[in-house]
Amino acid sequence: MMKSKKFRISSVLIYIVLIFWALTTIYPIIWVIQNSFKAKDKILADSFSLPLGDLFTTANYRKAFQNLNILGAYRNSIFISCTVAAMVIMLAGMASFALVRYRFKFNRFLQSLVLAAMMFPVFATIIPVSRMETRWGIANTGNWFLTMLSVILPQIAGNLAFAIVVLTGYIKSLPIELEEAAYMEGSNAFQTFFKVVVPLTKPSFATVAIFSFLWSYNDLFTQMFFLRTKDMWAITRLLNELTSMEGTNYGLMAAAVTLVVVPVIIVYIFLQKYIIKGMTAGAVKG
Repeated sequence: MMKSKKFRISSVLIYIVLIFWALTTIYPIIWVIQNSFKAKDKILADSFSLPLGDLFTTANYRKAFQNLNILGAYRNSIFISCTVAAMVIMLAGMASFALVRYRFKFNRFLQSLVLAAMMFPVFATIIPVSRMETRWGIANTGNWFLTMLSVILPQIAGNLAFAIVVLTGYIKSLPIELEEAAYMEGSNAFQTFFKVVVPLTKPSFATVAIFSFLWSYNDLFTQMFFLRTKDMWAITRLLNELTSMEGTNYGLMAAAVTLVVVPVIIVYIFLQKYIIKGMTAGAVKG
């Protein structure tokens, strides 16, 4: 009985701390959302009241869609982020499979390079990358596809090391007998990878895809270098330029922040089980 009571008391204390921490994290988001439904002067006068009655207005959202190219920015962001996520899971998956299952001369050296790549921030490489892409003729050309490609390539490179580390830990835990059976049936390396390894590593692939998508979606630094014109802006670049375009219109800024943040929150809510499952599986088994 004493142990049960102690356990319950400790659980209550833990839940109280977690609830308090959750409120401090969630409330700023709620505050921004509720102020996005208020006029600018109302926000300055009373920013903590709920947008009810005379306080409620949708003018900020109407102005956002009228004055800002929200849909075009969403299109650019979704195209960039989905392409990055797809290419990262494809390249990182095959690289991880090769590093885990094949023994060759520079295997250990390549694994060390992957770990070392995680130590270099994007800030340290953006200048040589920008010069390289300019020489290739894909940076700041005015062509929509080439401009998107100039953002996609550095983001793929920036996510590969993390993705390889996560997938390598998971693939190591898979029983090699399944792959040997596939080889006995006449499968080659690619068939074994796509028909045996990929289905078994779906949680980790989902984890890598989600993190790559969210990182790409929020990557303002790379976008500042390569997305120079308004029709090329992604959603985070558009938000960054909002202050200079609209001054101190806090209602419009709150609406724009809501349009940027809420889709990410919705994606995370629906896919959080894959994030947790993939990360814990790789950590325990790898």
